Amino acid sequence: MRISSLLYPCLIGLLLGTPAHADEGVVEATKTTRKGMGWRVEVTVRHPDSGWDHYINYWIVETHAGDEIARRKLLHPHVNEQPFTRSLTSLTVPDGVHKVYIRLHCKRDGLSKTRYMVKLKK
Repeated sequence: MRISSLLYPCLIGLLLGTPAHADEGVVEATKTTRKGMGWRVEVTVRHPDSGWDHYINYWIVETHAGDEIARRKLLHPHVNEQPFTRSLTSLTVPDGVHKVYIRLHCKRDGLSKTRYMVKLKK
């Protein structure tokens, strides 16, 4: 018996059993601006919001180590407003940090596994 004849069904099973993260949401764009001692961060998000039970209800800015620096709450679903951009102002970043990461949180599905790196340019 050939090994490939055994591997093929196993690989198909693994692929079919792996959940797709299509509903996780996507950060399509970011923009950072230095404002005095802090930063302004703009994040453009695309997510299949369907109503009050399933929408991106906040996004976070975190360090490489995963420590939360700030949180931007989103007050309502954006069912017919995709993609949408929201900003966070007066973001204080720890000394020596030149990159931050954005993560989305869906009310239904929780915190995304995907992190989007954003370079802070002075």
